Amino acid sequence: MTTPHIPVIDLGAWRTGDPATQKSVARALDRAMQESGFLMLANHGVPPELGTHLRAAAKEFFALPPETKTKYETTVGGRGWLPSGKEANSFEGENPDASRPDMKESYTIGRNHLSGDAETDAYWFQPNVWPTEVPELELLAVQYMDVMYGLYDELLRICAEALDLDREWFIDRTSNGSRTLNINRYPALEETGDPQDGQFRVGPHTDWSIFTLLDRQIGYGGFQIESGDEWFDAPFVEGTLVVNIGDLMARWTGDRWCSTRHRVLPPQKEAPREELISLIQFCDANVDAVIEPMAAPIGKNTGLPSISAGEYLRRRAMAAAVN
Repeated sequence: MTTPHIPVIDLGAWRTGDPATQKSVARALDRAMQESGFLMLANHGVPPELGTHLRAAAKEFFALPPETKTKYETTVGGRGWLPSGKEANSFEGENPDASRPDMKESYTIGRNHLSGDAETDAYWFQPNVWPTEVPELELLAVQYMDVMYGLYDELLRICAEALDLDREWFIDRTSNGSRTLNINRYPALEETGDPQDGQFRVGPHTDWSIFTLLDRQIGYGGFQIESGDEWFDAPFVEGTLVVNIGDLMARWTGDRWCSTRHRVLPPQKEAPREELISLIQFCDANVDAVIEPMAAPIGKNTGLPSISAGEYLRRRAMAAAVN
């Protein structure tokens, strides 16, 4: 089995505005999305200190006593603090196993947005919950998300160019999405104790929606990508963001682009004090979007039934929740 094709794509080249250069960037994205569903994005323009400061504020929150963090507790798909033991990505679907949850805790935030439909807003656009003990978390998270939303638009236009669609095609169908940011803390082995067999910091899973922008820290408990029946360590290039396609984008393209399983290894004995924090920004489809596979020559699996984006995302969140 060969190592998955995960190229570095230079967003600066796209920003030149030269049509031939932009077409070359779009072709590189198309190849990566077909072959692995992953790429690394360079020259994206996100100030490195922004992620550094956001991690520091999140770390300050995660260090608070459990009885303090409980004030901000939520469930999978909600906004606020998700304690360790409440999510099991690896066991979505037929065989959920609450005894081996993900070895992480998370803080989840969404965009400040209302669709105008009361039922939709009550579920998808709940007010964000901000800890008064760490006031800088709100300021930094809002700044970070605003920058990420700009990257969304650029990447969505590159996706459209890659498929010879109008450049606003995906933007029109995602502009009212919930745009969730997950801040994941992966505790050290000294804190968690030895993992159970088959337990991970984040179990093998595919992402759910359109695509993900991941700012990760490298470590022994590393990020892996599945190819065939093997797992490979994801490459790491300092200063890049990892981009991967989710299930709904794969379905929209009729499985031309692949939503690939990935995982985060459990804490390792080689680094018993290793603690990592990932910043995971999701690009979500409009809740009311109907996902239908594109016709050939774009789509390969054109017989897939249409599905509601909102209903699919709701089912995935329920399947991952540990009660």
